[in-house]
Amino acid sequence: MTTSVSSAETSVTVAQPATPAARTSSPELRVYRIRHTLPSRFAFLVICVAIVLSALAYGTVHYWALGLFNLGGLTILVLWVLDAWSLGCLRVSRNVLQLPLLGAIVLGLVQLLPLGEVASLDRYSTRLVLVQLATLLIYFAATLVFVDTPHRLHLLVRTIMIFGFFLALFGLTQSFTSPTKVYWIRELNQSTAFGPFINRHHFAGYMELTIALPLGLLFAGAVDKEKRLIYIFIAGIMGVALVMTASRGGIISLVAEIVFLTIVTAIWRKHSERRRRRSSRLKRIAGRAGLAGALLIGLFLGVLLLGGEFSINRFIDSVNTDDPTTGRAHFWAVTVEIIKAHPYLGTGLGAFGVIYTRYDTRNGLFRLEQAHNDYLQVLSDAGIIGAVLALSFVVLLFYKALSRARSRDDFRRGVALAALSGCFAVLVHSFFDFTLHTTSNALLFLVLAAIATLNGRVEDAPRSRRKQAPQRDTEGT
Repeated sequence: MTTSVSSAETSVTVAQPATPAARTSSPELRVYRIRHTLPSRFAFLVICVAIVLSALAYGTVHYWALGLFNLGGLTILVLWVLDAWSLGCLRVSRNVLQLPLLGAIVLGLVQLLPLGEVASLDRYSTRLVLVQLATLLIYFAATLVFVDTPHRLHLLVRTIMIFGFFLALFGLTQSFTSPTKVYWIRELNQSTAFGPFINRHHFAGYMELTIALPLGLLFAGAVDKEKRLIYIFIAGIMGVALVMTASRGGIISLVAEIVFLTIVTAIWRKHSERRRRRSSRLKRIAGRAGLAGALLIGLFLGVLLLGGEFSINRFIDSVNTDDPTTGRAHFWAVTVEIIKAHPYLGTGLGAFGVIYTRYDTRNGLFRLEQAHNDYLQVLSDAGIIGAVLALSFVVLLFYKALSRARSRDDFRRGVALAALSGCFAVLVHSFFDFTLHTTSNALLFLVLAAIATLNGRVEDAPRSRRKQAPQRDTEGT
């Protein structure tokens, strides 16, 4: 058995009779021939199903849901091996975004060693985080490998958009008919649910990721004229559901997402637009700004129409209070003290809930599981080394995604910008909440990071040149 490596920059395959991918000799035509085995089809299906079920299972925060999620990761590994057996070579990706995740796993393993101050202060939680990180890495790496044709990219994007739309409708319906219960059955006493999520902020974070795809494709001009109203309607329902959660961090992140798309799509133009006059460029920028303004106004009116004055009033009231974070300032101050005491390797992945009580300047009896700021918690749990790994992931994500946004394929370019905008929104939200600690949100975040940085295998050849290029296998399109 040989190994086939799919790089973020180019695709390299070993010349075998059963080679899974190949491209034409012309440097201008990046046309790939993909052979899909039955295990690879099931692996792709498992990824799509995991995106849906992980959200429906309360966001996958309970042990039984995490067990099923890990079982799905193990299933992907088995299918991966079977795919390699069928092809005669193992397909892996050299996408560098995998390295920071691997680094975080290595850091967690070091924290489990009995090395005095380096050791985790909550070894049990660190083990759980390591298992979760390893499973997320499997899903991420599998997405990079098995989403290997334009057809599969389209299927994955449509799956996320359609599921996000129906999830938004479900969340809105439940909020009107049974706002204190999940699935109209489970009563919550210590949190405010929305949709299938125990925490409404996490539902808002999930909507930030799903709404990015229709919004990004609209802003990038990658949607046919006859379909634009459908995309606007889908994005509008998701946006209204997000605002109705009354999550201030979610609302801020949604606005930041729209502004980000307005600016980036004005800079990363279609290849056919790059030689137009300045007047045309200014007109395009004005059009993007007008679309952004219309979306924000539409969301505002939609929320008012559905009786969501509480969501808007709650956001406005937070500006008029002395502490707009409603307690987060104290949490953050305590977290800073923890960071000062454990600056290099942190207190251990997942150990924040244990260490917080030691540094709490109040009565010391209040247990806080998360810092409500992922950046501070990364420093607290993993120290400077963990912060460097996280920062490297973000920098590489933006660099790779923006390079993919130069594609001649309009859909590929739009998806790259759309997925990046969703990741950007969650990164903004992470200043106020811990939405990425929910497994379903972390999975979708990584899936969007993957499709934003996939290589040329998922790009359609320019129509004017397709007749010159060898036709792809029907299995790969």
